[in-house]
Amino acid sequence: MRSTLSSIQIARYIISFSWLYHGIFPKLIHIAPLEKLMTASLGLSNELSYLVTKSAGVGEVIFGVLFFLFYRNKAVVLLNIIGLSGLLIFVVVLQPQLLIEAFNPVTTNIALIGFSVILLLEFKHEINKKNPLYSHTDSKNKESV
Repeated sequence: MRSTLSSIQIARYIISFSWLYHGIFPKLIHIAPLEKLMTASLGLSNELSYLVTKSAGVGEVIFGVLFFLFYRNKAVVLLNIIGLSGLLIFVVVLQPQLLIEAFNPVTTNIALIGFSVILLLEFKHEINKKNPLYSHTDSKNKESV
């Protein structure tokens, strides 16, 4: 028996993995130079910058787990879109030169926002399929084709 992942599950895994990875590796296990640059651009001391970066890593790991568990909650998906947009704006304002680097926030955040939009559209499609009016109008549309 062959099992395939739905687009919902693929989006769920990719978004969750991204939050977990970006929280664990460049912030908790080893603070990446880019992370230091970002917090330094806020004018924080080295100690405070370290704490902010570690706290952000913990927050990202927590959100990654929450997203994995509650990916069907529209508020969680919208919070993901808002968070990713906010992080992108943060880079645009404080470190715009990073926007032209390889694997930059434009390519990663917009792709993750796109996966979030796919989730929202798939959830809407599932709800419409369960609605009897949807099934009735859908069959009429098929007949007229």
